[in-house]
Amino acid sequence: MAHISISNLTVEFAIFGASSRSLKNSIIAQATGGKVMAGARDVVVVRAIDSLDLEIRDGDRIGLTGHNGSGKSTLLRVLSGIYKPSAGRIEIEGRVGTLLDPAAGMDMEATGYENIYLRGQLLGMSMREIKSKLDDIADFTELGDFLALPMKTYSAGMAARLAFAISTAPETDILLVDEGIGAGDADFQKKAEQRIQRLFEKTSIVLIASHSEELLARFCNRRIRMEHGQLITS
Repeated sequence: MAHISISNLTVEFAIFGASSRSLKNSIIAQATGGKVMAGARDVVVVRAIDSLDLEIRDGDRIGLTGHNGSGKSTLLRVLSGIYKPSAGRIEIEGRVGTLLDPAAGMDMEATGYENIYLRGQLLGMSMREIKSKLDDIADFTELGDFLALPMKTYSAGMAARLAFAISTAPETDILLVDEGIGAGDADFQKKAEQRIQRLFEKTSIVLIASHSEELLARFCNRRIRMEHGQLITS
């Protein structure tokens, strides 16, 4: 069964070259979420996650809420392995999938088909798994012969369709979603939402960071509010 255990998690980012008072003041003024602390000379340290404890169990559909900079996105990126903890412990049971930045790893010079393999491997899919999902991804995009052309020939909507289709292809136990769920134009959005619904139904744990009350009410059975890198409600 899928499970996530987080104990005393702390994530800090060092900002170098912050020797001038005006730069420090600017950083502090803009850091609406994480705590800003004095570091070594010419260094400002932002604590994005502050001693966080959390247990997430099989069947949880968690909505992460809080203002921009509260630590929602940072938490998802730590769980996905993009960021490393500064302190604390994370234990994860189950395969993790993400919808954090669907277009990450896409090559505009490569064809649509080539990007399916490139992005698929970045998502942890094996070559065999990608081949087994190839027809499903291609059919979902509705791009037809454009998949044989470089992505630089695509419109923004076409590129979004392809990125979304690839990102929702892997079968995972844990799914991390950051902000809105979108895939191209309005006519295509309903189809994308149906795909997301099916994906959520067969995924053991889902975490969504969003400001959308409609989205959270629709998909989540549990809410967690964050402020300044800490849990306020769980």
